[in-house]
Amino acid sequence: MYKSKYNKRAVGHDLELLAGEYLTRNGLDIIEYNYFNRTGEIDIVAKDGKYIVFAEVKYRSGNNYGTAVEAVNVRKQIRIRRTAQGYLMQRGLRQDSFVRFDVIAIDGTTELNIKWIKNAF
Repeated sequence: MYKSKYNKRAVGHDLELLAGEYLTRNGLDIIEYNYFNRTGEIDIVAKDGKYIVFAEVKYRSGNNYGTAVEAVNVRKQIRIRRTAQGYLMQRGLRQDSFVRFDVIAIDGTTELNIKWIKNAF
């Protein structure tokens, strides 16, 4: 389904939109996709009640390189946190705002399995 027909960038974009639709169906309001600054990128920024949610979307077609969840390692988490701090500053939001870091892990090729991990790190 997501293999040779598409390039990686197009696959990533499609899956980020799929993840955004999933979050919307589960009550979140999407603020923006692909926020980036000099420290990194955040795939989805959303609102869940009083929380600003910074969501990382990861996809793996197989387990050769680990699962999608395992791909969000400590180094990636640090980069996302720094990028989120930049987001808050750039948008004029308080640094002590209620924030949450979620992971949307998508595994599979023909049948996609979506796993939403709230407060992942």
